[in-house]
Amino acid sequence: MSIGRDSRSVSPPPGIDHIVLCVRDLEAAREHFGAMGFTLTPPATHPFGTGNSLAQMGSSFIELLAVTDPARIPPHADDRFSFAAHNADFLSRQEGMSMLVISSEDARADEARWRKAGLKTFEPVYFERAATLPDGSEAKVAFTIAFVINEKMPDAIFFCCQQHAPEAFWMPEYQRHDNGALDFSGVTLAAEAPASHAAFFQQLFGAGCVRSDGDRLEILSALGKIEVITPAVAFARFAESAADDFDRNTRFVSAAVRVADLGAAQACLERGGVEWRRAKNRIIIPRVAGHGLVVELAES
Repeated sequence: MSIGRDSRSVSPPPGIDHIVLCVRDLEAAREHFGAMGFTLTPPATHPFGTGNSLAQMGSSFIELLAVTDPARIPPHADDRFSFAAHNADFLSRQEGMSMLVISSEDARADEARWRKAGLKTFEPVYFERAATLPDGSEAKVAFTIAFVINEKMPDAIFFCCQQHAPEAFWMPEYQRHDNGALDFSGVTLAAEAPASHAAFFQQLFGAGCVRSDGDRLEILSALGKIEVITPAVAFARFAESAADDFDRNTRFVSAAVRVADLGAAQACLERGGVEWRRAKNRIIIPRVAGHGLVVELAES
C-alpha cells in the first residue's frame, strides 16, 4: 500500500511533523476546517482522555484536539509530562495551537540528545489508538513521543513523534484537500524577546538552522520554517482589530500551509463561507475562524 510519507530516514535537521490545535468542540472545529477545504479523518480517541481529528497533508498534519473524558486525564509527574493535562489546562483559558511536534525516527534517542544538551525533558511515552481507515475498517496506530519544554514558553510546548505503524496512518484518501493543501510551510510564535529563545532552538534543530535578526528569529527545518516575532510585529501582520492583542506569554499565533494554487484555495474558502483576506502573496484566515490560530495559505 502506498503511504503519504516515504520510508527514507529523516536527516538533521528534523522537520515539522504536526501541530496540535486545541478546540473546545471537536465537531464544530471539524465543520469549520472542512469549510476551509480540508479533508478530516474520522474522530479518534486517546487512552488518556482526549480525542482528535486530523487534516493529513503530504508529510505533516493538523491535529484538532479536544478533551473527551476528563476523568481519564493523568496528572503531571516529576518525570512524566501529561499531554492531556497540559491541553486541558490550555483549553481552560483559550483555544489555539498549544504544541509544535517535530518529526522523529527515534524519539528515545532524541530525548537523550536533548537531555544531554541541558534541556528539560521527560520520560518518552508510548501509546496506541485505533484509526478508522477510508473503507470504514479499523487499524492500530502507535507512537512514541518525547516532550521538551522551555520554561520561558509555558503556552508553547514541543515534542517529537515517532510513528510505529505509518502504513496504517498515512492514507492518500485523507491527503487530498479541496483547498489544495500540500504541507506546512511554517509556524509563527510571538515573544517579547525573540533572540532570547535562540539557544533553545539551536538545541532542537541545530545551531546552523537558527538565524537572529533583531526582533525576529528564524529557524529552518527539514519541513517548514519556524519564526519568532515580537507581539508588535504579530499585530501588524495578523491583527484584524485592537482586540487581537499578542501580549500574553510566548505562544503560537499562526501556521502557514502550502497550497497548489492560491486562486483555487480562495475559491474554496468562498464556497465554504470562510472569513479571509489577501495579504500580498498569501491568504490569511483570522483567529476567530481558525479556533484561536491564524491559518495562512500560500503557494510557496
